[in-house]
Amino acid sequence: DLKEANRLSELPFDCIQNPLPYKSGLVIAQESDLAMPVEHHPAFYGCFDWHSAVHGHWSLIYLLKHFPDLANRAEIIRMLGENLTAENIKQEVAYFSLNQESQSFERTYGWAWLLKLQEELFTWDDPLAQTWYENLEPLADYISKAYLTYLPKLVYPIRVGTHSNTAFGLSFAYDYAQTLENEALSQAIKEAAIRFYSDDKDCPINWEPSGYDFLSPCLQEIDIMRKDLSEEEFKEWSVAFLPPLFQQNLSLEPGQVRDRSDGHLVHLDGVNFSRAWCLYPLKDNVNAYNLATEHLDYSLAKITDGDYAGQHWLGSFALYAFKTKIEAEQ
Repeated sequence: DLKEANRLSELPFDCIQNPLPYKSGLVIAQESDLAMPVEHHPAFYGCFDWHSAVHGHWSLIYLLKHFPDLANRAEIIRMLGENLTAENIKQEVAYFSLNQESQSFERTYGWAWLLKLQEELFTWDDPLAQTWYENLEPLADYISKAYLTYLPKLVYPIRVGTHSNTAFGLSFAYDYAQTLENEALSQAIKEAAIRFYSDDKDCPINWEPSGYDFLSPCLQEIDIMRKDLSEEEFKEWSVAFLPPLFQQNLSLEPGQVRDRSDGHLVHLDGVNFSRAWCLYPLKDNVNAYNLATEHLDYSLAKITDGDYAGQHWLGSFALYAFKTKIEAEQ
């Protein structure tokens, strides 16, 4: 509702133009590479790191799109307009060619969120959104092509619960490819997912989460295979992959956080939201729906505790969980 939308909007609103503190992903190959993040990333320099800045922009655009009466609407539009200029995006694209190491910058977590941002703009019938979409297009095009180059070379999937998780990167990119009818990218992702995951069985979800996880390796895999397989194929695969969930008797406790000022430990609030967004879309699965709601509710009230370690990014995760819930209930 509007009250919750206003609350969640405050989190990225407070950080997308806040340049410090910032965790740079820069590899310094030569002295001239060393610069403040805002020089390398004039669009996405806030929110502590590049990917959080990107999905902070996604959050604000999603909220503007669905809540026209958002309290800070005018200020949000001003900030987005200042950040998402054609010149700023040109500089963002240039960063990937800064040196050999910068070519893999934010692969594939930040890449996936950038495509999710572009997808959100593409589906918003608004003149401002169209302008921002056109400005962002060179970066989205670069990342789409980077996926096509990278995926055939990736022999094994990365099954961790943090940024480099392959299934997450494939899932968001697949949404973009399908929405924008990018057949080459859709096919490359589908082929990669089938190659990586089609023979997987009995995923050890009882091993999750690890101490710093904000993604569920098992559930992210379900999320991409749900999108890639036909309904009948997915049913057969998923029953073998995670039997308790599809027998509707999976027990899964929300991740526990004991210190939300610790930037790594607070990841577990994120795992609760990302589990929710993987579980809500599972059709006619009451067990999945109930687990998703339990996880969403557990962390939702805790993400505005005043500590920047969580507030700079968790709003986006909560919002995306809400988005999948709304879509599942329609």
